Amino acid sequence: MSSLVDASLLTDIKKFGAADVSACFSCGNCTAICPLSTNDGAFPRRMIRYAQVGMKDALLSSKELWTCYHCGLCSDTCPTQADPGGFMAAARRYAIASYDRTRLAWTMYTQPVLASLIAIVLAVFFAVFMYASHGAQSRTSMALFGFIPEPLIHYTGLVVMVIAFLAGLAGIITMVRGISRREVKLRGRSRISGWKALWSAIGVESIGQKRYRQDCSAVQEVKPWYRRRWLIHSLTMWGFLGLLVATVVDYGLSLIGVKMPGTPVAIWYPTRLLGTLAGLAMIYGVTMFFIDRVRKDNQSAKNSEPADWMLLVLLWVVGVSGFLIEISLYLPQPPAWGYWLFLFHVSVAMELILLAPFMKFAHAIYRPVALYYLARAGETEGTAGESAAD
Repeated sequence: MSSLVDASLLTDIKKFGAADVSACFSCGNCTAICPLSTNDGAFPRRMIRYAQVGMKDALLSSKELWTCYHCGLCSDTCPTQADPGGFMAAARRYAIASYDRTRLAWTMYTQPVLASLIAIVLAVFFAVFMYASHGAQSRTSMALFGFIPEPLIHYTGLVVMVIAFLAGLAGIITMVRGISRREVKLRGRSRISGWKALWSAIGVESIGQKRYRQDCSAVQEVKPWYRRRWLIHSLTMWGFLGLLVATVVDYGLSLIGVKMPGTPVAIWYPTRLLGTLAGLAMIYGVTMFFIDRVRKDNQSAKNSEPADWMLLVLLWVVGVSGFLIEISLYLPQPPAWGYWLFLFHVSVAMELILLAPFMKFAHAIYRPVALYYLARAGETEGTAGESAAD
């Protein structure tokens, strides 16, 4: 039974920054040269073929889509300059938007002007909402939660995190359903235990970034250790998560009367030390990302989308403003700017958490899921049912 080619899929993916991969004639060079390609030759060639023939479900349910780290080797050696690496990056943006039922992710990626307006409106909304309940600015000590009530920040943050969590969970469920259906169709059963696969996905790859360091970095231009992409990526992601953990734990300690949030403590106090180190790590990582994108230092930085810039700006603003607030806590006289910076910092942080599932930071939740399924499949997998794309 024949089927018609649906060209609309490739047209949609192009909206997310993809090069014109219609120039690709499936020569297989990208798959042959990719350091992460497995024995079945699944990507990038098969992903491109899915887009060319309009196999949307197959593309979105492909765990291989998330294994690419955009080292750029395939794009550098493509004989038709189809930029398969750029296509894979755009296809992941398309997947994030497709998993999201609210269409907000689609807007953030494809309508930069409207996306910027949404970001500004959200920040202003949070600032006005919290300022409406503001108190006096203490001149004797930096009483941040006297200026903006701590319960207000707590419950607002709780609502924001629940919304972000539910949005991320809905996307994961959509993704898992697609992958699971495809896995059953192709193989029928997994080859590796769930716990072993979970450790491989979370411990070895997401945290340790083993293949990113050992395989992808080996094909890139040799750089000092402090400029390597895997390190910059790790510092940014885990710096953000470290700040989130420090904030949650600090609030938890306040509930049991151990420490009031927003009060100065010794720098070696556990939550303060974690927050300081995590903040510095994130600021450094994001700054290096900025430099790479300005210099167009590698393939992944040559074609930055506005949504990517927006995420970096939000992360950098949250990190730097938080660090300056921490400094204000230890000054002899509480500065007035510290209170206003605190309001600004909290507003942008709320916005960042709320938008995280709809922007590139969603990689942090989708990639481990894909790596989990990839680990359960083993290094090779059958290709039954793939003839339509080969």
